[in-house]
Amino acid sequence: MQDDTLTPDDRDFVTALASGLEVIQAFDDETPRMTLSEVAAKTDMNRARARRFLLTLHALGYVRKQQRHFELAPKALQLGYAFLSANNYRSVIQQYLEDITDEIGESSSMGVLDGDNVIYVARSSAKHRLMAITLSVGTRLPAAYTSMGRVLLSQLPDDELARYLEQVKLEPHTERSITDTAQLRNCIEQVRQQGYSIVDQELDPGLRSLAVPAFDANGKLLGAINISTNAARIDFDTLTRSFLPLLRDKVQLIQANVS
Repeated sequence: MQDDTLTPDDRDFVTALASGLEVIQAFDDETPRMTLSEVAAKTDMNRARARRFLLTLHALGYVRKQQRHFELAPKALQLGYAFLSANNYRSVIQQYLEDITDEIGESSSMGVLDGDNVIYVARSSAKHRLMAITLSVGTRLPAAYTSMGRVLLSQLPDDELARYLEQVKLEPHTERSITDTAQLRNCIEQVRQQGYSIVDQELDPGLRSLAVPAFDANGKLLGAINISTNAARIDFDTLTRSFLPLLRDKVQLIQANVS
């Protein structure tokens, strides 16, 4: 199938729109507030160009300015809400995630692939906290080091997976993190064969997670759902014998109820 995705060289590609979105995406957990110079550096723009985009976003209400610093305004949430509203299956999946938490007392989430990252689009949190950062809808984590990410990568066509592996930067988060591309490829191939992924303390010490793909009634990939646990509390036998059948039951229900 021919790929009709535009490239920056195409005449229909709107560079200004792409740059404006890049400025919005520059604000994240690590840099929620930035000066003009910091935005320019992070987006690899010159100061004049970055200033125009920031002032335009400010005029539209997506960015607010406090002295020398800029930060996203609440209106920016509308961009994410548009996605969630357009994908009305989220409320159905949210209920299944909450059912998982009620049944086993562990957190469960749904994520979708966005470039090199997994974005959380639904989440049911257990009472105990697993990571140093707070996970919520909109959180972005590196796909290479998450069970949901590896499940989603396993669903890519071979050519797209090859492009991902050629450009991905593997940086160790813990002493268990995979840093070799060939090893990551082998892990993804294993996920393809077995239909699930377990990632053990590669992103955060003590964090162990299990994920499976979720499809709608037409066989379209919706994302991946996971169960995240504490490695000291939940062993591999419990993951595969108890949690995996539970996840598979839930994705079957999702497929039966989401069209």
